[in-house]
Amino acid sequence: MGVAAAKQALAHARTKATDLDLILTATVTPDSMFPSSSCRISAEIGATGCPAFDLQAACSGFLYGLIVADQFLKTGAAKNILLVGTERLSSVVDWRDRNTCVLFGDGAGAVVVRNEPGRKGIMAFDWGADGSSADLLHLKNPMARSKAIAPPAEIQSDCIVMAGKEIFKQAVTAMADSSRRTMEKAGVKLEDIACVISHQANIRIIDALVEKLKFPRERCFANVQRYGNMSAACIPVALHEAGTEMKLKKGDKILLVAFGGGLTWASAILEW
Repeated sequence: MGVAAAKQALAHARTKATDLDLILTATVTPDSMFPSSSCRISAEIGATGCPAFDLQAACSGFLYGLIVADQFLKTGAAKNILLVGTERLSSVVDWRDRNTCVLFGDGAGAVVVRNEPGRKGIMAFDWGADGSSADLLHLKNPMARSKAIAPPAEIQSDCIVMAGKEIFKQAVTAMADSSRRTMEKAGVKLEDIACVISHQANIRIIDALVEKLKFPRERCFANVQRYGNMSAACIPVALHEAGTEMKLKKGDKILLVAFGGGLTWASAILEW
């Protein structure tokens, strides 16, 4: 999935794999502990020699990767960066746990990140983590199980475990607070935001977030009803679809915000 998304992103960006200076992949479900998913993707797309590594911040992974990529661009250490978010969460859920198995999905999204004259790109960002609450949402190392676990298999200890009610409260609060900090850093007001793309955990969290921010619901993109929670793949897939469905235009300011296991959170404002 990551390879397919990477190839589409390169085609849309009119960029050759051989022109890439760095490949980053955000995932909690790699096919192997090593080599990394980034190395596997680089081989499949023909980017041999390009540095590549994975990063893991659960559902915040894509935004963490975007922030990391932005630093390489600003220092001049890289000009063209491929960032992929890819997840196969069906392999790490217990299908008898109806509190989690109905929420998660599989998918991948990718972007090519680069500097362009006259474009602001990422205007500001905020990120953080709180490891003291890690047990509220965690996944032991599943060693890339080849297929989903379903009855009558024994209950597995290496599937996603989530305290849903507590995660709901923490996710809404953390994403709202992070969004406010990022808007303040960027000098942007809510009315200046054309679209909010939040992590697609579930509709209730998205609705609670926009209510807490007092942001118009119709300007908050959602596609969770189609794919479920795809962790690090949520935001890149939503970003791709929002451009068409919400008719975003050049210069529009987009607020991206996510919350995930760790616990982690991140937000960024970018110019379309």
